[in-house]
Amino acid sequence: MKKLLLIFTILWIQQGFAQSQDAWVFFADKENVEASLADPILIMTQEAIDRKTLQGTPIDERDVPVNENYITQIKNIYGITVRSKSKWMNCIYVIGDQYNIESLLDFSFVTDVEYADKSLNLFPGGPIENKFALEEASQNINYNYGAAANQIEMLSGDYLHELDYTGEGMIVAVLDAGFPSIDTNPGFQKMRDENRILGTYDFEARIENVNGTSSHGFNTSSDIGGFLQDEFVGTAPQASFYFFVTEYTPSETPVEEAWWVEALERSDSLGVDVVNTSLGYRGYDNPNYDHSYEDLDGQTTFSARGANIAFDKGMILVTSAGNSGNTDFPTVGTPGDSPGTLTIGAVNSNGNYASFSSIGPTVDGRVKPDLMAQGVSAAVINTGGNVDFSSGTSFSSPIMAGVITCLWQSRPEVPNGYIMQIVRESANLYNNPTDQMGYGIPNFENAYAALQELGFEDEFLMSNFALYPNPVTSKINISFPEGISNCTFTIYSILGNKVLSTEISRNLNSVNIESLNSGMYIASINSNNKQISFKIIKE
Repeated sequence: MKKLLLIFTILWIQQGFAQSQDAWVFFADKENVEASLADPILIMTQEAIDRKTLQGTPIDERDVPVNENYITQIKNIYGITVRSKSKWMNCIYVIGDQYNIESLLDFSFVTDVEYADKSLNLFPGGPIENKFALEEASQNINYNYGAAANQIEMLSGDYLHELDYTGEGMIVAVLDAGFPSIDTNPGFQKMRDENRILGTYDFEARIENVNGTSSHGFNTSSDIGGFLQDEFVGTAPQASFYFFVTEYTPSETPVEEAWWVEALERSDSLGVDVVNTSLGYRGYDNPNYDHSYEDLDGQTTFSARGANIAFDKGMILVTSAGNSGNTDFPTVGTPGDSPGTLTIGAVNSNGNYASFSSIGPTVDGRVKPDLMAQGVSAAVINTGGNVDFSSGTSFSSPIMAGVITCLWQSRPEVPNGYIMQIVRESANLYNNPTDQMGYGIPNFENAYAALQELGFEDEFLMSNFALYPNPVTSKINISFPEGISNCTFTIYSILGNKVLSTEISRNLNSVNIESLNSGMYIASINSNNKQISFKIIKE
């Protein structure tokens, strides 16, 4: 009997190990790091170098590509398929049975394996959720001139356009599910004529054609850069664009998070300023891969970790909150949970909360969504070249991303964290945020005024430090400028009493302030005999 049990156990283990698994495999090091950092044009474009120099964003080891020799060795392992790679995380995404994946730890250069299935309980998955169901229910109504007026004017984006800030000279990347007809659609004709489509790539198919498996990306992109004479204007009609497919709609698997981070890395190396993502991740075909609410702390999921690095690299990430507000899991998914991302919910044309829009807070108590824009009956251009109405946070996000692009155009030397915070502070609910609306609807006329008042004299270069999130509930993060590796971080009460002081570094740059009472404080950063102060709000 014991022998039979032993045989059954062995067979069960073998069967379990034979089950296909998804996992990230992390590497110990990279090659040619010193040479790449000494001559960064080897690993990124001049536009990327210029943006980082302008904003004081350091070029570091994370920018160096993954060792291709390591990837080749793993590709040669029977039963292992490599689906994606991440230079920021120094890892690859693989699919294979558990036994073969575990064997990768025998390589001296492999440091860790992180499974998508956190428990490794092998049960079949459920039905595929169509995350674009709401957005695909478009009304297909042909509009005349002014179809996009309300969604722009709600944010005072028209004010920026009148000042000739239309996104010219700024680079936007759109990460989505597919962009059919971008090479023929009249709504993108002006973009094509002016050579403002800088590149395309499908990270799933590994080809430059970005038709993908959905028209979702085309529709969302139109809200940023689309243009139909006398009919429709996107929120950043003169910006330049990269279009990247990171979504495969027939299935829902964690490799999409890996492709998304890989696309962020490419965006950074190409000098992209603003990234729009009208995607979110929480549930997968295999429920063992699902993210729990506890996972959505802005630090745990692979995409949230990637988003945080993208923020450190100087880009602004704008992400849809999701359409789960009416479900039994109504909170914002990932990467919208990242503190380095501006997460956008949806309102109707009158500025009222849309019931489908995903809500906050995050599990660690942070305000999400950050901001709101029109996502009910938002004007879009369809693949036929006509103006339609569609609903979903997928559209409130690009509408916001375009206006942010125009704002940043007015002061491109200002670091990303300052732009994001100025926009938050311009919103109508900034002093009284809610779970449904976050900080509310921003006013970009006010944001522009505040941005122009921001001084950046030589002695103010230390302001390349950035604090996020702000307001903060428990943990505040400090982003370091180039050439600074450590500093003293001190918090004072509004009356000037010191309540916290600690030494932080580029690698240990988070401070827990959960013990502080709610209210306003002054954070002071001292480094190299210079001091800079920030106003922070503890919730």
